[in-house]
Amino acid sequence: MIGKISLAWLQLKREKTRLAVALAGITFADILMFMQLGFRDSLYYSNVRLHTSLQGDIVLINNQSNALLSMKSFSQRRLYKALDLQAVQSVHPIYLDYTPWKNPSTGRSRNLLIIGMNPAVNLLELPGVQENLEKIKLPDIVLYDRSSRQEYGPIATEFEQGRTVAAEVNNRRIKVGGLFTLGASFGADGNLITSDVNFLRIFPYRQRGLINIGLIRLKPGGDATVVAQNLKNYLPRDIKVLTKQEFINYERHYWESGTAIGFIFTLGTIMGFIIGTVIVYQILYTEVADHLAEYATLKAIGYTQKYLLLVLLQEALILSVLGYIPGLTITMFLYDRAREATLLPVFMSLGRAVMVLIMTMIMCFISGTIAMRKLRSADPADIF
Repeated sequence: MIGKISLAWLQLKREKTRLAVALAGITFADILMFMQLGFRDSLYYSNVRLHTSLQGDIVLINNQSNALLSMKSFSQRRLYKALDLQAVQSVHPIYLDYTPWKNPSTGRSRNLLIIGMNPAVNLLELPGVQENLEKIKLPDIVLYDRSSRQEYGPIATEFEQGRTVAAEVNNRRIKVGGLFTLGASFGADGNLITSDVNFLRIFPYRQRGLINIGLIRLKPGGDATVVAQNLKNYLPRDIKVLTKQEFINYERHYWESGTAIGFIFTLGTIMGFIIGTVIVYQILYTEVADHLAEYATLKAIGYTQKYLLLVLLQEALILSVLGYIPGLTITMFLYDRAREATLLPVFMSLGRAVMVLIMTMIMCFISGTIAMRKLRSADPADIF
């Protein structure tokens, strides 16, 4: 025996055109929310990949630094003072700066991020760095990020084909000695890694010893939170002391609150939610208005207001699920296209998929609850 088809589904499929319009509206709202949340998470994730890759426990930066793209320098003497603490095992200075890279094929310049560090110790847990550290000890040799945007030229392709790849960086001729993988971000479209000596050759105006990041490694068993607090009390106030996780959160907070980009993506998500709510409300309101006499009849024969509300909420649930499925499918396709076009880490995550599904259900339930006001006016006296 075929199971009963719910009244809610019968109501919805009676007007197939209206159902199609409702599903299209929910799908559009879901895609809008997915894309905004995807770009927002990509923004946060891409801008902390370097922070996450640091192989250390505590980070020192200038107190005036806001984010990676605006790192102020400070004296490395502050960093070496950290060795006075018994829990500190080693300290490592890191240089950062942005400078033009001239595309060797087109001659066009585009800024990228250059990271300078002592090649005797690998400070970055990134594919391709460890095996190429010896190469950057040579003069004017750099490692090129294979995930950089194509506007810098076919550097990775030519290098992998065995060709000698040379380019001009800040008016200095350099050669690519190896490849690594970091990835583009909203702050940098490309990245280079080289030795601290080569870094100062590329930036002759930079004073040796004025670094951008101080990385501290602790002895086994050292508590990063406790040592960081001790360093805050020990070092001058012009230095900000952060654990590695605090450094990651510090960068993320900048993009969330210190720029308009994070707000724009969040606002776009809210707008998608509102658009979907309005669309579903219009559909359910019209559905109730067209069947007001039938609802009044149900009331007359003993069905309660609560029962009719459940029918309406069932319609909202059906709409949310049926509209979510194509929205998720189309978004996966759009994520692939966006990732190929921007080289940003735009991926679907389980958490985001569940969150948008819940938001879609809430969106539809809110619409159903509002449309319920019309249902209350279904008075049996109107038809008798």
